[in-house]
Amino acid sequence: MSESRFFEAGEILLQSGHSLHDVRLAYGTYGTLNEDKSNAVVILTPFGMRHTDCEYFFGPSKALDPARHFIIVPNLLGNGLSSSPSNTPSPFDRGNFPHVSIYDNVMLQHRFITEVLDIDKLLLVMGHSMGALQTYQWAVLFPDMMAAIAPICGSARTSPHNKVFLQGMRGILELDPAWKDGWYDTPPEVGLKTLGRAWAASPPSQGFYRESKYNDMGYNSIEDFLVGHWENMFVSRDANDILSHISTWYHADLSDNEIYCGDFEKALGTISAKAIVMPSQTDIYFPPEDGAYEAAHIPNAEFRPIPSIWGHWAGNARNPEDAAFIDQALAELLAG
Repeated sequence: MSESRFFEAGEILLQSGHSLHDVRLAYGTYGTLNEDKSNAVVILTPFGMRHTDCEYFFGPSKALDPARHFIIVPNLLGNGLSSSPSNTPSPFDRGNFPHVSIYDNVMLQHRFITEVLDIDKLLLVMGHSMGALQTYQWAVLFPDMMAAIAPICGSARTSPHNKVFLQGMRGILELDPAWKDGWYDTPPEVGLKTLGRAWAASPPSQGFYRESKYNDMGYNSIEDFLVGHWENMFVSRDANDILSHISTWYHADLSDNEIYCGDFEKALGTISAKAIVMPSQTDIYFPPEDGAYEAAHIPNAEFRPIPSIWGHWAGNARNPEDAAFIDQALAELLAG
């Protein structure tokens, strides 16, 4: 595990026009940057996760190995480690924390990597879920900076169906009387537990439940799984941080900036990095149809769906076969 370190970025102007003050970008690094700075890889964090949650992607027996690669894992704003509603000083804390876009995150990450680490070339940029949203954004904003990208179980923009899901999840928290428009004194625990139960229907697939794959995670029943994993996970998180990430995810679109002005296909067409687009065949959030469309508009992309019944979780190594599938793709990208 890499200890958390911080880039003190000062004040940044967000896409929304609001400013965020005293910004801290948390990050972890693994391995050593070589003399010519040619072995750097960026892994981008998913919804609610931190850099230590991404360590399953690399190791001594994997395509990504800290013995050979310098691995940089910046944390999304709003994840409770980087600047977030839960840790930002007043008056921009809690309910006053501004909306932060994927674009805002990537611009801050790029500033850190180029100005602080002094790296201008990357072997690979990759990520799972919201990490994939960031991966696509990196590829269109800085197309000459990376050799390859691996968006895993994610998309280049949030689909209408996905937005409906996120609106529902947001509403669950906001209906808890303890929510108080984000100015709660004690956590809205009922809302958080209910949110966990509602969320449980989406990352795993129907096949996951049909075949009782929660048993592989150490749970004896669906109720055991709902309480032990889902309720426990959401109660452990800050409600404002959750809503900040929902907002970032909801508005994600790699073309929503002054460069592409909403021309989604044009933005995809500017990606010059070699790409392997890896949705899960059973992902409800980011279905393979979306990945196929995006890959078809990227000049040097291969569409390679993960044959898994683990749904969105195919991208986070809970199933060894899925992890091996992803590792093989990463090995090919790094070899190229």
